[in-house]
Amino acid sequence: MAREQTEVRELQEGNYVMIEDTPSKITAYSTSKPGKHGSAKARVEGTGVFDGQKRNFTQPVDAKVWVPIIERKQGQVVSASDGEMQVMDLETYETITMRIPGSEDITADDEIEYLEYEGNRKLV
Repeated sequence: MAREQTEVRELQEGNYVMIEDTPSKITAYSTSKPGKHGSAKARVEGTGVFDGQKRNFTQPVDAKVWVPIIERKQGQVVSASDGEMQVMDLETYETITMRIPGSEDITADDEIEYLEYEGNRKLV
């Protein structure tokens, strides 16, 4: 799996983190002061990169968490029809099929940018 470990204190808004084994983009990060009987805690809220669901967790700031390595790639649309498009990766020349998001107007020969993590792909 393409991921690495880091401490919770090193996370920032806008970064990626694994929440419930799902790659998520951090939307909110807050910490609490250490108390009389414990260490400082961090509350992390995120939105799933590929499914859009909101998730959160609370852990000590020195706890280890997994950070996914999400690749940002370039592609060219070969064909687009019926809510799907054929995209050729501009590095490997591999052709993949992706869904077209409802709000996008995509035609053949458009260059696009997409995210990829363990076989999941999403148009940026």
